[in-house]
Amino acid sequence: MSDSIQITDSAQDYLAELLAKQNVEGIAVRIFITQPGTPYAETCLAYCRPGEEEPSDERLELEKIAVYLDSNSVPFLEEAVVDFNADRMGGQLTIKAPNAKMPKVNADSPLEDQVNYVLHSEINPGLAAHGGEVRLVQLTEEQVAVLSFGGGCQGCAAVDITLKDGVEKTLKERIPELSGIRDITDHTDTTNAYY
Repeated sequence: MSDSIQITDSAQDYLAELLAKQNVEGIAVRIFITQPGTPYAETCLAYCRPGEEEPSDERLELEKIAVYLDSNSVPFLEEAVVDFNADRMGGQLTIKAPNAKMPKVNADSPLEDQVNYVLHSEINPGLAAHGGEVRLVQLTEEQVAVLSFGGGCQGCAAVDITLKDGVEKTLKERIPELSGIRDITDHTDTTNAYY
């Protein structure tokens, strides 16, 4: 069993009950993360009828239920815990995935993951003070990171300097394979500028 995710007994009981109500032979639960490794990561849990799983999914056979894990999400589900807390209202299923937003990256990780990691862990916390944030839009074949500046960075007069100096320097130091950085944002829009 993948040690990446822990599903407590109470959560298994609760999920087994929900699955039983679906009256579908072989129904399982599928866990996946949308936008893994970004600040927008959402951990989702869905019913998975036979045939709805992806061929690359990792299947976990638990005591009471079967669970499919989306293969792209697995690294981000490390140390994740699915739990069920019963209360008078019936209870609540909680999913805590501490690494959903923060991939554990190393030198062998895809370049894209490495860029996202540096943006998320080092660059955005500094920009947050100005209400700004940087997102990786795409990585070109030439290994150029195309970045989008949002929030207070947009239309800020200092953004070119900030971009060239700070972000590029940090990214290149951390990820030598990057050949450069491009900015997708149009800085002529000054409606939300921060000076």
